[in-house]
Amino acid sequence: MTDSRTPFSAQLRIGVSGLGYLGATHAVCMATLGYRVVGYDVDEGKVQALSRGILPFYEPGLPELLREMQATGRLSFTSDLDDVAEFADVHFVCVGTPQARDSDAADLTYVDAAFTALAQRISRRALLVGKSTVPVGTAERLTALVAEHALAPAEVELAWNPEFLREGFAVEDTLNPDRLVFGVASEWAERQLRGVYAPMLERGTPLVVADLATAELVKVAANAFLATKISFVNAMAEVCEAAAADVGLLARALSYDERIGGRFLKPGLGFGGGCLPKDIRAFSHRAEELGVGKAVGFLREVDEINLRRRARMVDLIREAAGGDLRGVRVAGLGAAFKPDSDDVRDAPALDVARMLYLEGADVRIYDPQANENAHRVYPDLEYVSSLAEAAAGADVVALLTEWREFVDADPGELGDLVAQRRIVDGRRVLDAGRYRAAGWEYSSLGGAVTTRVAADVRRAG
Repeated sequence: MTDSRTPFSAQLRIGVSGLGYLGATHAVCMATLGYRVVGYDVDEGKVQALSRGILPFYEPGLPELLREMQATGRLSFTSDLDDVAEFADVHFVCVGTPQARDSDAADLTYVDAAFTALAQRISRRALLVGKSTVPVGTAERLTALVAEHALAPAEVELAWNPEFLREGFAVEDTLNPDRLVFGVASEWAERQLRGVYAPMLERGTPLVVADLATAELVKVAANAFLATKISFVNAMAEVCEAAAADVGLLARALSYDERIGGRFLKPGLGFGGGCLPKDIRAFSHRAEELGVGKAVGFLREVDEINLRRRARMVDLIREAAGGDLRGVRVAGLGAAFKPDSDDVRDAPALDVARMLYLEGADVRIYDPQANENAHRVYPDLEYVSSLAEAAAGADVVALLTEWREFVDADPGELGDLVAQRRIVDGRRVLDAGRYRAAGWEYSSLGGAVTTRVAADVRRAG
């Protein structure tokens, strides 16, 4: 028998079900490792676009890699699940788990359907690997579901392998992960996953082999911790605003403590996207179901702190405009929840723009990549195709997403476009000294920018 630590060869054939952000990235990267890969999705339009080398989302570096892998012949896409079931030895299930319409729970409709459909079609030895973020206990339930519906129950096994991708860095995070987690119920399942990830393991990537429940919890626990860290520094920002202190300097001082560190200790408009907000809500909901809701009760406040930053940003823009937003032209710089992404799910930037619009402001939004997606969510808002168009005649400029284009903009040139030189920095990334030296009224979330700005102004003078 093959030792559990012996890597398999690239002869393993990989199937990926669900070709959204996670699935498409995973399929391309698996082909990069030398495997033959077939990606499946029920959306024929998405399959056809990918087959032509066109991604349905924005991710730096991935389009080039997609086309390169298609040219090798190792990567293809289909809307025929029978083909995938016949083809693959290992099936990665990467479908979405959105927040349910009527509660904070995760909607597992797509996950259940994907595992059931595969089980009904697979007739030989195969491993079904969940990568979606799910409530703890889902894998155990799916194991029973697969056994109930499987064409060959003894031939199909389930494992869980959570993903840890950052939008904007998805290729790097897939090919060079900071850790791998295998949730398995047998040595055979572990051997299969060791084979798939052999190139990473040979480079020394840390591996945690766990039970199914622990593997499920790793991802939601990681997201809960990151969300807590972001909301902590934004809670400190609220205190700093009241005390006329500088939360940026506070965060910098805290970051030198190795026990705390500086990553994700960044004050500003807060987090959004398709993961952190819905994952912490689903985690809280699942904990309540398990009877341990009080253990993660703090996550409710983490969520509330995050949402309060959006309302506070509107307050600052209103104050900059003189107390009334009716008829005020606001340049909304950014719509995506973060730079290097076109994802507008639960995006703070777009939420702020909507609240400004509802108060009567004339909001013009520009995002280098997310305008189209933003328009689908809020078609009543106005979107323009350049920074100059957004800024033209603006009474207030609002920095909402920290795209490099906005950070690097020249305060003097930008000032020539606006009606009033007033800017509110929702991400605390602009050089306040340069803006003030160029005659701008500058304000930001988290209180006065004091010591650093004074030094910047002295240097500018």
